[in-house]
Amino acid sequence: MATFLKCIFGPRLYRLYKHGEERGKDYVPNRMESGSDRVIKMIRFGWSFSYWTSPVVLAFLYRRGYFSVDGVLSLTKFAIIVLFLMSGANFLRGIGRYTNPDYVTFMAVLEAARKSLTLENKRRLSRFDFEFFAWPVDFRWSQGSRGDGSKPKVQVSRSRRSQGISEKLWILPCHMLSYIAAHTFGRRLVYPGTTAIVNTLIFPMLLQGRSKLVEEKNGQRAKLLAEDENAIDTMFVDRRRDENTPNGKTLVICCEGNSGFYEVGAMVTPLEVNYSVLGWNHPGFSGSTGVPFPSQEQNAIDVVIQYAVHNLGFQVEDIIIFAWSIGGYPASWAAMNYPDLKAVILDATFDDIIPLATERMPKSWKNLVVLTMKTYMDINVAEQLCRYPGPVRLIRRTKDEMITTIDPTVISSNRGNDLLVKLLQCRYPNIVNEATLGILRQWLEVSKEEQVQLWSRTEVDPDYCTSLFYSYVEENGVSFPMQIGDGVSEETKNQLTLYLASKYMDNFDSTHCTPLPGSYFVLPWIPGSVEAY
Repeated sequence: MATFLKCIFGPRLYRLYKHGEERGKDYVPNRMESGSDRVIKMIRFGWSFSYWTSPVVLAFLYRRGYFSVDGVLSLTKFAIIVLFLMSGANFLRGIGRYTNPDYVTFMAVLEAARKSLTLENKRRLSRFDFEFFAWPVDFRWSQGSRGDGSKPKVQVSRSRRSQGISEKLWILPCHMLSYIAAHTFGRRLVYPGTTAIVNTLIFPMLLQGRSKLVEEKNGQRAKLLAEDENAIDTMFVDRRRDENTPNGKTLVICCEGNSGFYEVGAMVTPLEVNYSVLGWNHPGFSGSTGVPFPSQEQNAIDVVIQYAVHNLGFQVEDIIIFAWSIGGYPASWAAMNYPDLKAVILDATFDDIIPLATERMPKSWKNLVVLTMKTYMDINVAEQLCRYPGPVRLIRRTKDEMITTIDPTVISSNRGNDLLVKLLQCRYPNIVNEATLGILRQWLEVSKEEQVQLWSRTEVDPDYCTSLFYSYVEENGVSFPMQIGDGVSEETKNQLTLYLASKYMDNFDSTHCTPLPGSYFVLPWIPGSVEAY
């Protein structure tokens, strides 16, 4: 009886992974399970659709007279029928599962892992792919170095202007609209990967991608519990035992875009060049729970790094953060809070979300958009990245259609340019300033061939620039902001500006969503060194 009840309320089983000589195979439910599960999905879809269209549904019901006594009775009868169908479908699905040997075996393994998550039970459980809510917790935030509160998080301070009572009352309706916008359509526009339609469309690809990581790369899935109790879905590929590559000793943590998942996302790039790789899904994406508001994003990347250090055994100094698109936000927050990280590599990332958001919304909404973004979705990558003292490498897509404010053909509107400018101004204030900003902007808005011509006209001597940085670092060390450039000529400052731009940014001639080739995954330049380390 106990096993039957577990079959009724248990998770969906998707695949039995390859194990030894046994080939992997998709789980095949019998007719009773598949038919009843289809009914359950239809009822849940109907409920979800009604919930998100509730204003329209309520208006329709009101016009049809369902808010009367007779109408309420009719709706109650309908609800009872739906509840009866749901209960019956769950019961029949339980029978179907109970008569399926594969599912019964899976439930026995899952129950053993829930009672005691030993290495052997975890190994046996990892042979199955199933709904992630049922996966036991592998690591909790409290188990890390922040759990005792001895290492507080670093945050960017937000200055707030004092307001009188009358002013607060005046802008109260704006704040109410802002809250509604952010918590309904707003966050879904910023993170479409949380929507049911995206998850439904991409679900087969996620299953396939996950099975490849597990069966071909020996990936290890794990559930992490963040400080806010969100469950974070992760995948780890360990290359440390591969004696043929030194890269395996370094861990690359990948931060995905707003519709990116580790199963089909950025992990492929560092895996191509044989690094150990840890991928994770944003809160609300695939198996991860929660909503990708900034605070939850911060908690997610924080527990991922704590897991890498305290469970997987990597040192912070051996971790690279690699981010694509909006993944630059949790990546830059991690860099700000873990200054000893080996490096940060940002691909197709912008400086601030506000210019992108205002450009894509109606002009009349601009003030509301700015207020909403600043209050609830303040994704300012540049501000956080400037607080990281380690090596940084930026990759700009020259045909990027997502982070340009005009169109992909106008490369000067790529917000990756602004990220580079702000970073260089922060790190080298005596070189990149108002006097040299013009030539830097000119460099960023022309083609690669024209950059070569500008480089030649400015008479940039890479050896000379390298020697200047080498001499400065020998005497002062590597710390930011650097005071190098004080007292040199404007001509030399222009040369150093272009030299720095070439060291910090690389161009990839592609659109926003094309997978980044492994050849572009190069460690960043360090001031005072001839090559990347």
